[in-house]
Amino acid sequence: MPILIISDPVAGTSQRVEIEESKLRTLVGTRIGQTIDGSIAGMQGYQIKFTGGTDKDGIPMRPDVHGSAKSHIVLTGGVGYNPENKGEQKRKVVRGNTISTETTFLNFVITEAPKKKKKAEPTPEPEPEEAKPEEEQSSN
Repeated sequence: MPILIISDPVAGTSQRVEIEESKLRTLVGTRIGQTIDGSIAGMQGYQIKFTGGTDKDGIPMRPDVHGSAKSHIVLTGGVGYNPENKGEQKRKVVRGNTISTETTFLNFVITEAPKKKKKAEPTPEPEPEEAKPEEEQSSN
């Protein structure tokens, strides 16, 4: 069952949403960086941007590899490889930038939230004057 991880940069939170396979089929073909409607995750009125993901084996998607197939490429850093020494290179397996049916974890960021209607603010009621302490009243 595919899992969407939706981050909210304004609140600094993220939520995990499980979707059914039939809903994933509507996402197949979406590339990293594209914005879609949030209703697929039950978030009506939101716009969410696809930022990456992994497949069933944990292989990360990389934005500069086209398609959805696995590729063996030489990396110097970035998504899928963090070199220990400067200039180090390594051949790694990564996925392309397009969602396929084998993709299981999909990362999204909220780019546009629904606009909230402002309610008419009630006029504040005047506060009653504070009563003087009992000591001052009894001394008079």
